[in-house]
Amino acid sequence: MIEIEGITKRYNGTAVVNDVSMVVEPHTIAAVVGTSGSGKTTLLRMINRLVEPTSGIIKIDGADNRSLPGYELRRSIGYAIQGHGLFPHRTVAQNIATVPLLLGWDKDRIKARVEELMKLYQLDPQAYGPRYPHELSGGQQQRVGVARALAAEPNVLLMDEPFGALDPIIRTKAQEDLLAIQKRFGTTIILVTHDMEEAVHMGDKIAVMDAGKVLQYAKPEEILARPANGFVETLVGSSERPFRLLSLGRARDAVEPGGAEGEAIPGDASQRDALAELLWTGRPALPVKDGSGKLIGRITVEGLVKRARPA
Repeated sequence: MIEIEGITKRYNGTAVVNDVSMVVEPHTIAAVVGTSGSGKTTLLRMINRLVEPTSGIIKIDGADNRSLPGYELRRSIGYAIQGHGLFPHRTVAQNIATVPLLLGWDKDRIKARVEELMKLYQLDPQAYGPRYPHELSGGQQQRVGVARALAAEPNVLLMDEPFGALDPIIRTKAQEDLLAIQKRFGTTIILVTHDMEEAVHMGDKIAVMDAGKVLQYAKPEEILARPANGFVETLVGSSERPFRLLSLGRARDAVEPGGAEGEAIPGDASQRDALAELLWTGRPALPVKDGSGKLIGRITVEGLVKRARPA
C-alpha cells in the first residue's frame, strides 16, 4: 500500500505538487494522468525520493519512505521511464541484473531471475542476453527496461511514460504484457501518462492532475461517467467517453437472450470491440460465445448504445 498524505513540493516558492493525498491499494495499478507540467512526474519521483518533498508524508506499507537512506529505498522500488534508461555498455542480461547485483544476490539466483524475466517477455536468454541495447528494437528495449525494474522482485513499480516512444501496435502489446505480469506478481504500480486512453485501459483507479493538484481520484468508470469538473471532462474527451466506457466492459456482461446470424464474438472481448464489429459489418446483433465455444446469447447495437450513456 502506498499512502500519500498532504504532499507538497515547492520550487522558488511555487508549488508544482500542491497538498496531494491519495492511497494506492496493494496489488493495484494507479494511473496518474494530466497535461505537461501538471506535477505528475514530480509526484512519482517523491515516492522513491529522487525528489524530496517540501512537506507531507509518503508511507509504503505503513513505513515512512524517509526511514531508509534514499539509495536503499530505490533498490526496493522498481522504476521504469520513457526511453528505458538502459546502460549502453552493458548487455541485456547485465542490465536486468543491475539491482540484484547491488543487493548482493548470489550468481545462480541472479541468473535464474534474469532468465525468468527474459522468457516472460519472449526474449530468448541465449539469443538476447549477450546483446547490447543498440542491437534491440524500441519495443525490445522497452521490455528489457521493465524487466530490469522488476528484477529484484519489488512490491512497488513506478513507471513514467514507459510506453510513450513506442508505435501504437507495439505499445498495445507492451500494455498487455505489463497487465499480465502485474497480475502474476501482484506488483503495486503507479503509472504516469498523459494519455487518458492508456489510463482507462491500465488503471484500477485514475488520478487526474492539473497545476499540482489531484482534481479527481476514482475508478475509471467513475471518472468517465461523472467527471469532477470541466478540466476532467475535457481531458476525458466528450466524443470519446462513450467508447471508453464500453472498453471497460466485457461482451459477456452485455449479453441478451436470443440468437443472431454470423460468427460469434468471444465473451471476454470488450464491449467497445463488439460495437466496432457490429458497426463494421452493418449488423444489428452478434452471437456471443463463452471460453468453450458455447453460444450464450447475443449482443446488440441498441443494447450497447444504452450502456455507453453515463448513468
